Amino acid sequence: MLKHSPGATEAETFLAAHPEILAVDMLITDMNGILRGKQLARNYLGKLYDDDGVRLPGSIFLLDSTGANVLTYDYGTRDGDPDYYCYAVPGLLAPVPWSKRPTAQVLASMYHDDGTPFFADPRHVLSRTLDRLAEIGLKPVIAIEYEFYILDGEAAAQGVYRPAASPSSAFRAHQTNVYGVDDLYEFEDLLSDIHAACKLQGLPAETFVSEYAAGQFEINLHHCDNALLACDHAILLERAIKQVCRRHGLVATFMAKPFAESAGSGLHIHASLLDKDGRNVFAGPVDDRINRPVSDLMRFAIGGLVETMPEAMAIFAPNANSYRRLRPGTYAPTRANWGGDNRTVSLRLPGTDDKSARIEHRVAGADANPYLVATAMLAGMHHGIVNKIEPPDPVVGDAYSQPAQEMPVRWSSALDHFQNGKVIRHYLGDRYSEAFATARRFECENYHYQIQPLDYEWYLRNA
Repeated sequence: MLKHSPGATEAETFLAAHPEILAVDMLITDMNGILRGKQLARNYLGKLYDDDGVRLPGSIFLLDSTGANVLTYDYGTRDGDPDYYCYAVPGLLAPVPWSKRPTAQVLASMYHDDGTPFFADPRHVLSRTLDRLAEIGLKPVIAIEYEFYILDGEAAAQGVYRPAASPSSAFRAHQTNVYGVDDLYEFEDLLSDIHAACKLQGLPAETFVSEYAAGQFEINLHHCDNALLACDHAILLERAIKQVCRRHGLVATFMAKPFAESAGSGLHIHASLLDKDGRNVFAGPVDDRINRPVSDLMRFAIGGLVETMPEAMAIFAPNANSYRRLRPGTYAPTRANWGGDNRTVSLRLPGTDDKSARIEHRVAGADANPYLVATAMLAGMHHGIVNKIEPPDPVVGDAYSQPAQEMPVRWSSALDHFQNGKVIRHYLGDRYSEAFATARRFECENYHYQIQPLDYEWYLRNA
């Protein structure tokens, strides 16, 4: 077997510095962006860092959102559910502050028995696209933003979902108070603990803001020139937020649309590309239509993103609830377009100078897998640059009122576009694309056949 272990030094140094640690959460990220894995005893941690590895079934990457095996493909029960080797991702071993038992955590990646990357690990899927960019001398710099809601934990346990009341004042917000600083102080202890957790785990959280609905917040991660690491930070940030909220008796949700009449939650990625000399290749002459620097390579990248957006929608919106968010007039894009400092478009250009020239991708919901979202985004950019794809004209003003390429905003239609697409599956690989489509279609069909409360409200007496 080829060696993929990161070496024992990191584990030995960590355990020596933290004699109190009794267990380590070994985490992998499945297709849905859900963390799964197992808890290791302290003396077992070394296996993640040597050639032995820790073995897990490959099907763990390919479950539906409920954690069930997908019965319509040959992974899980049909192939006997074999185990594969998992190794720690270097540099991410850290304590967790939310466990009563002294515990640490670390992300892991999976490999086949011959040492080749396991095809369904989202980290490896992203790595393949990064290799494609490296082949043409380009390296992405990305920053990830998450929106999420903090809910009343006691009410949620009873099946009632509402924004959390302030732990300090008992006030429960009921209206939009976007960028309201006072709302941050209503949850001061909670937010302080989230920041402390980020500092302890080396997660580069920059800003915290009250977002566009009662109980909704946004946290931004600092830009990073290692796209894999940026996504690692994002998935660990999500875990930190959820676990710190749990310790406070609250529920953090990254559902795309937890409340029908309130703003949805997005996962926005800012991206630029550097050449071999570290120069931002998106920097260029100012486009007078949008007052933003736009180089030829940026224009081509936008062209590729616009062209591939419909077939990538199944990645940006991975489950039934995801599509509740995609409504006109809600700052959630429904058409493939671009513009300057304009939050109604899919691709926003917020940077005002050469150094900050970048694309903000605003389509994905907070429920999406960040590795796959980054893969689809960078694949679109690579496709556009290599093929010199010209974008449509930029949007000025309200993008919802102007014609543009429609995106599939229903789950089944998005899966059709994904399966019929030619570009994104080329970057994901045929095997992963088939597995992704099969798993998402399986969940889509199962969801469709469930009877919802609204069925009874609308049809029980009227049908």
